[in-house]
Amino acid sequence: MNTSTVNDAAGVQVWDEPGLGRRALNWLRGDPRAALSLVVLVVILGAALLAPWLAPHDPTAQNFDQMLNAPSAAHWLGTDDLGRDVFSRLMHGGANSLYAALLAVAVALVIGVPLGLIAGFVGGWTDTLISRVIDTFLSFPAIILAVAVTGAMGIGLTNAMFSVGLVFAPQIARLIRARTLVVRQELYVDAARCFGASPLRLLLRHVLPNAIQPVIVQSTLLLAVALLAEASLSFLGLGVQPPDVSWGAMIARGYMYMSIVPEQMYAPGLIIMITAVAFNALGESLRAALDPTIKGHS
Repeated sequence: MNTSTVNDAAGVQVWDEPGLGRRALNWLRGDPRAALSLVVLVVILGAALLAPWLAPHDPTAQNFDQMLNAPSAAHWLGTDDLGRDVFSRLMHGGANSLYAALLAVAVALVIGVPLGLIAGFVGGWTDTLISRVIDTFLSFPAIILAVAVTGAMGIGLTNAMFSVGLVFAPQIARLIRARTLVVRQELYVDAARCFGASPLRLLLRHVLPNAIQPVIVQSTLLLAVALLAEASLSFLGLGVQPPDVSWGAMIARGYMYMSIVPEQMYAPGLIIMITAVAFNALGESLRAALDPTIKGHS
């Protein structure tokens, strides 16, 4: 733990606890993998958000005289079957793909965190009922459940990723339930209860802040899974719809012409892999930083 001592006005030695910003900086300095992953994600996110200004071409502009061209100075990654610039579509598609991943994880947190907290804190038949519902959802293959929910709600990126969020929610709920069962037995929770704290205050003020750490780590890992899920659903035609573009949709379209212009499929596949690995590396580093039992961190 990085703390230092200073003398106050009366000359008494006190602890100077570093702030959140300094702790984050120390964490990044101590883990080059986390720093590199964060830089990669910032660059990818920045390129996606600034695509309308940085992309060299209009991603929807068709040029039938330039169909399926190989990479060149004018088109760095070539053109697709409609003569559209692949590099510009890759930049614009990042916004939809990252939005999809964030939406899926947000839905999972909004649904899973309250369910897990209530199940772990209340216990009894409430815990049993919620746990059985969670087990039921977890018994289905994730991609099949996502496809079924998407089919019921309607085709589209938002509906597809909402269905993915529903698939992720039981994982979040089970994780925070297990942590809540431990935290609710702590002495500070008993002390707050003895001082007359209401169940809602106990849950929000004492249990949630001390049970949320593993959920934060799991969320970073689920971002990578959600990114791959978006690619899978878009490949099946259930995600983003034309003329919008995402990395998964680019793979689906490029697959048909991979023998002619392989860059159409390899480029979005590579960026998905890089982004997913960065999310995973950041999540693993964050888990090590937050868990004092892991060797090498304190």
